[in-house]
Amino acid sequence: MNWQSDSNDIETLFAPVLERWYEHNKRDLPWRHTNDPYRIWLSEIILQQTRVAQGKPYYERFVAAYPTVADMARADERELLRLWQGLGYYSRARNLHQTARYVTDKLAGKFPNTYHDLLKMKGVGTYTAAAIASFAFAERVPVVDGNVYRVLARVFGIEEDITTTTAKKLFAALAMRLIRSADDPAVYNQSIMEFGAIHCTPVAPDCLLCPVQQKCVAYLTGRQHKLPVKAKKAPVRERFFNYFIFQHNGRIALRERTARDIWQNLYDFYLIETDEPKTALRDILLSESVNTILEKGTLLTPPTELVQLLSHQRIRAKFYRIDLPVEVINSLPTGLQWYFPEEINDLPKPVLVTNYLDNQFG
Repeated sequence: MNWQSDSNDIETLFAPVLERWYEHNKRDLPWRHTNDPYRIWLSEIILQQTRVAQGKPYYERFVAAYPTVADMARADERELLRLWQGLGYYSRARNLHQTARYVTDKLAGKFPNTYHDLLKMKGVGTYTAAAIASFAFAERVPVVDGNVYRVLARVFGIEEDITTTTAKKLFAALAMRLIRSADDPAVYNQSIMEFGAIHCTPVAPDCLLCPVQQKCVAYLTGRQHKLPVKAKKAPVRERFFNYFIFQHNGRIALRERTARDIWQNLYDFYLIETDEPKTALRDILLSESVNTILEKGTLLTPPTELVQLLSHQRIRAKFYRIDLPVEVINSLPTGLQWYFPEEINDLPKPVLVTNYLDNQFG
């Protein structure tokens, strides 16, 4: 299907053109072979965190562990967090668990079947609600995510900053007009998302073989790399973690992070956070009780340094591995407990901690 000469046809032909492109170019993904709202919801929550290639194994592991929403509702939260490990934003995993319980206990295991009712569920925003509503229930409601913003901004030459409320309303209205020309709202939504993901990409869009090239404002004006317009990200916050890995007779001391901070409900080591990097152990301000433990212990290796970049934070961690004698193993700081390696494998942990353990004890 080609564009007609009349520029007014662009909105009418946009959906059919993309649907035809999708028919020939779509990737074979497991969540595209179902209209089960549970599995669609699960895939969308996971794909908020990572790209398809990285998200697919997580999806398959979750489906294997929890084939139905009732199975997830009955899950142990610690095990669910362990399966989520590596995706980040662990609050989304906890929302996943709470929503599964809500659907199972309050809705008799049936997901809401409309966009507006889906929005009432914890952790489900406008994009996820639209995806579930269209893919599972064929509701004619458009998805608008980063890929969609990029495609629409380029094709229609929209220069509004996509982070603003005005732009969000503008894109939402355009997306709603476009989906009205679609034969199937589910196929259309998949089409535009897939087109943005693998064809109209952020850095190297395939303009030469683009089915909308003749009407794409960005292509015709040479602005592919200037659209969409997006405000600069907030500066990354630097944080400095000093970890103390206390060990004795094959066991290692870890604690659960309970504060409302990154990695809540995950397990790590005894931690002292400082405002700036400390070059030596003696420069770290410690309590008298911890100093007593350190005086009795033996530093086994030079400190190891690792870095993890989160969305708005950079964690620079230094790890001190210390062997403790028997007389102080019951005097650990509050919250620390002793675990054998096989027990630690079953604990949900930040990627930073997992990487350290793999490097030092793997």
